[in-house]
Amino acid sequence: MRFSQTLTASLLLLTLSACDGREEIGGLPVPAAPPRQQDAEQQALGQRVFQSHCARCHGAGAEGAPNWHQPDADGHFPAPPLNGSGHAWHHSRERLAALIREGSPNGQGKMPAWKDTLNEQEVAAVIAWFQSLWPQPVYEAWYEMQQRGR
Repeated sequence: MRFSQTLTASLLLLTLSACDGREEIGGLPVPAAPPRQQDAEQQALGQRVFQSHCARCHGAGAEGAPNWHQPDADGHFPAPPLNGSGHAWHHSRERLAALIREGSPNGQGKMPAWKDTLNEQEVAAVIAWFQSLWPQPVYEAWYEMQQRGR
């Protein structure tokens, strides 16, 4: 009986040590998500810019328009949530910045181009602010996608 318990415990420990729960890319472990952007000044700027220019469509808390995933009567998609409950986390910071600067691609939405209104610092601040709203599991999934080069 004691041998059986020892063998079972040994096999369990061996199995757990071989699988630490971290994913790998090309045989190398994916690093844990780094601490989030904590620059209070940048986030304050991002929140001010968001409230001034983005909240009208995306909502004061970045919750998005109701039924954001369904086209409206014009065939355009309403403003999606940016708080981690929509699809914004599927995009890199570079892609998010391009969407802000250039607006909705190919008439898919009503997002205006902000390149003549917002500078690069303001665009980066808005992204940092709404990313700060993302729940930790969403941020970690976003980070992992960035590591994979998506």
